[in-house]
Amino acid sequence: MAARRAGTGAPGRSGHILESFTRRVAQFGYDGTNFSDIAAELGISKGTIVHHYGTKDRLLAALHESYMRRRLAEAYLIMNRLSSPVEQLAGLLFAFVLYQEHDRDATVAFQREVSRLSDQETLSEGVRLRREYLEVVRGVLRKGMESGHFRKGDPNIQSLLIMGSSQWAWTWFDPAGPHTAEEVGSSLVDMVLGGLLTRPAAASGLIDPSGAVAKVVHACLADVASSDDQPPKP
Repeated sequence: MAARRAGTGAPGRSGHILESFTRRVAQFGYDGTNFSDIAAELGISKGTIVHHYGTKDRLLAALHESYMRRRLAEAYLIMNRLSSPVEQLAGLLFAFVLYQEHDRDATVAFQREVSRLSDQETLSEGVRLRREYLEVVRGVLRKGMESGHFRKGDPNIQSLLIMGSSQWAWTWFDPAGPHTAEEVGSSLVDMVLGGLLTRPAAASGLIDPSGAVAKVVHACLADVASSDDQPPKP
């Protein structure tokens, strides 16, 4: 699937500014990104960027919020289209890795600067959205435990361990490398479900990188990418 750039579909100059910022944060990090380079790339003044976003922190907040809105939209589609908590968790796990190719610039920018996304006032909405996403994952874990599919455990700790492992994939995953995102996703599904399932054999039909669950996830990502979702206006 072709990677979707952050801000695609955003109207006018504001969206182009966010795209350039996102791409540069992915390449150079937040500290290595400045308004002068963005302005030179787009052929605009730094004042135009300030007019649309005010500060670099506000641009980071827009990146954070737009990224998490897309991920939440995809997560809810995955939840709706897969029936059991086992399938739903497998779908979310596949998605965690597929983001390394899908929406790659925004994923790398988000993940490399996630430590900045804490309690700053300008980032509060993005933080809320990230907590909502974590609660989606925790809800699936709880349902799996209540239904007897998953062994009893602490969904809060488990969700953080799962998310933490996928958050670091940007440091080592190479889209042009020897393993596809689907293959890596399959390994993550196999590893996580192998530790959670009361009957580990039940994972066998879910880890196929070209199987039904992976196809549903691809379709959900494609549907959100082609929708009219837009990053929040500054």
